[in-house]
Amino acid sequence: MTLEARQKWALPLSFTLLGLGIVASLGAGDMRMSLSMIWAGITGRDELAATVLWNIRLPRTLVAIQIGAALAASGVVMQAFFRNHLASPGLLGVSAGGSAGAVIAIGMGWAAWSYYTVPAAAIIGAMGATMAVVVLAKQGASTERLLLAGVALNALLGAVTSYVLSNFTLSYERNAQIIFWLLGGLEDRTWEHVMMAAPIALGAVFLWPLGRSMDLLSLGQNEAQSLGVDVKRLQRRMIVLATVMTALATAVAGTVGFVGLVVPHIFRLLFGPDHKRLVPVSLIGGAAFVLFCDVLGRTAGDLRLGIVTAFVGGPFFLWMLRRAP
Repeated sequence: MTLEARQKWALPLSFTLLGLGIVASLGAGDMRMSLSMIWAGITGRDELAATVLWNIRLPRTLVAIQIGAALAASGVVMQAFFRNHLASPGLLGVSAGGSAGAVIAIGMGWAAWSYYTVPAAAIIGAMGATMAVVVLAKQGASTERLLLAGVALNALLGAVTSYVLSNFTLSYERNAQIIFWLLGGLEDRTWEHVMMAAPIALGAVFLWPLGRSMDLLSLGQNEAQSLGVDVKRLQRRMIVLATVMTALATAVAGTVGFVGLVVPHIFRLLFGPDHKRLVPVSLIGGAAFVLFCDVLGRTAGDLRLGIVTAFVGGPFFLWMLRRAP
């Protein structure tokens, strides 16, 4: 099938995968549900199914959709920013900063203050990490300096997390919370978490119109500038959007790796590099990818989401490295 023919099927295929992922997510679990049982639960005709769906599975499914879309979209942005298909949202330390913020809040006992303390600490940590990278790299510097600063900050934030784990006397409950943030997961997600991640949709709205500009940026900064793109302004918007979306995803689900690497790359291979198409397809495909990974984790012995995405993404990343020129 030619590229043009595949491009016509890009959105239908993405939405089909998303629909199948939603059905699989709502139906999987200790109480397996058929499609008819899911419908009966959603409409309230089956009281038990309705309780399970509305209180447990629907929030979990919606959070999975939100974080999958956020991480995949952030991956598209980072790959366009660095002009490298191996780039991902974790390069600038966003995920590591979010996890470090959450771990510090848990270790210090601040989580008992409010339901929103740990997610807020994760967002602050993620934002702070990105600001630190920009400052370390001297704002406006080359992408290579940003990348090196991100690598250094990732190592530093990993050391902070290890310090909290090794030098704080933590209760079993706090240790369990920290493990959640480090491994990533969707267990016990509620409607409050759905609302916390809601601004991701707004980030997607702002990201969508940048498709053409990202296409021009992929030609090089000088070339994009000569074609009328305000490169510095575009790069600032890209970094802010990728940071906010990744920070929100980390705040509600902990560290979930490889989504922003695997999904955009697969869809770029299938449907071409046009960002006006790649951005919406990756948003939808990322949501479907996380849904299927979560279902796989639930059916394979309650594996954490971050573990499943690493099992899937790790070999894919090595394959990409092998075929890269």
